Amino acid sequence: MVAMLEMAANARIVLTTAGTREEAGHLARTLVEERLVACATIMPGAESIYRWEGKIESAAEVLLLLKTEASFLDKLAARLHELHSYTTPEFLVLRVDAGSRAYLDWLGACLEPS
Repeated sequence: MVAMLEMAANARIVLTTAGTREEAGHLARTLVEERLVACATIMPGAESIYRWEGKIESAAEVLLLLKTEASFLDKLAARLHELHSYTTPEFLVLRVDAGSRAYLDWLGACLEPS
């Protein structure tokens, strides 16, 4: 059976990376505990190639997918910058066009009251 889809005007996915699995786990657990994200998916094994301070760099990283709502983005960005070891942590926000009603309801219920 196909789940009913609902427009997801408020749902967001934030992309960030960490240098180690341990840091990614700490970021994920803290942000979920503080109810700034409903879920953090940790995806190890990423390799990033990027320009930093005039040089081309390469680093093994761990990708995090952070599920939240638009109203939490400012608090989430501030907290992530406080916790993160990087000088300039990745913070890219993706809009969610649609999702299952049950998942979107769960997501909203997991976040701190606005």
